[in-house]
Amino acid sequence: MIYKKATLDDLDILTETRIEVLRAANQLSDDADMSEVKARSYEYYRKALRDGTHIAYLIFDGDKFAGAGGVSFFQVMPTYHNPSGRKAYIMNMYTKPEYRRRGIAFITLDLLVHDAREKGITAISLEATAMGRPLYEKYGFVEMWNEMELPQ
Repeated sequence: MIYKKATLDDLDILTETRIEVLRAANQLSDDADMSEVKARSYEYYRKALRDGTHIAYLIFDGDKFAGAGGVSFFQVMPTYHNPSGRKAYIMNMYTKPEYRRRGIAFITLDLLVHDAREKGITAISLEATAMGRPLYEKYGFVEMWNEMELPQ
């Protein structure tokens, strides 16, 4: 397997992968209109890869796409437990079904965590699907009980 850190040259495959991940995670049919999400994802990647607020990896088996993962970096107010206020959010973790259970996601996650740590970021979080939860727990992630979200 080849683990490739994405560059601006990879905008198209990053965007297509993002749509594939969202369809799978949300159980969306191929008929669901993702045109706006696709356009905004392309712009997000273009800006974030350029300014360093996102790192993504693309995984290939030869020239065949096998998986992906990304991490976004952002700033919040400093806290006692995170005096820098810098945070990392793991996202877009995906392995094609035929490549699952081979350790690809674990290696990808490890690369992303390593990149965040290299930037001095210790506050790393993610949103886990039921399928992904065992991987993240194995890596050492724990459930957060103190966050809430306001629905749309």
